[in-house]
Amino acid sequence: MLEYTFEKVPCNRGVFVGKIPKEQHREMLLRRAADGWRYAGWIPTQQINGGITELDLIFEREDKP
Repeated sequence: MLEYTFEKVPCNRGVFVGKIPKEQHREMLLRRAADGWRYAGWIPTQQINGGITELDLIFEREDKP
């Protein structure tokens, strides 16, 4: 069975879509990978006028018995 965890990421507002600060997502991915997590996707959690202002990165790993 898989277990999941989420990491909230604020986005800088762009004209049509949000923009994640460049180095922030890399640091999060590397930190989670070091703990055995795999990147599984993302979900926008907050939008204003069609632009993403916040999102969750989704990570998964095998559940430990």
